[in-house]
Amino acid sequence: MTPEYAEKIAVSALAWLAQDDDLMPVFLGATGSSADDLRAQASDPAFLVSVLDFILMDDKWVIGFCDSENISYEIPMHARHALPGGADMHWT
Repeated sequence: MTPEYAEKIAVSALAWLAQDDDLMPVFLGATGSSADDLRAQASDPAFLVSVLDFILMDDKWVIGFCDSENISYEIPMHARHALPGGADMHWT
């Protein structure tokens, strides 16, 4: 997956979150972000990783997002890894 495609997926994930009246406040509370922060950071890869991290916390959210975008359920995780700073840390 290219970083450009990963960014596209993450921006789509942010748009999906923004349309969910129940989930969006949870995301804002978890990240400490405001609606203005979302607009300002929507193109920041580090912020986009946090969007994907949030969605990846719950299988129901992954399924909802992926079904809405008609993509496979593995795509958000692959996108997370392709963004700068999105690689998993291996401590051993």
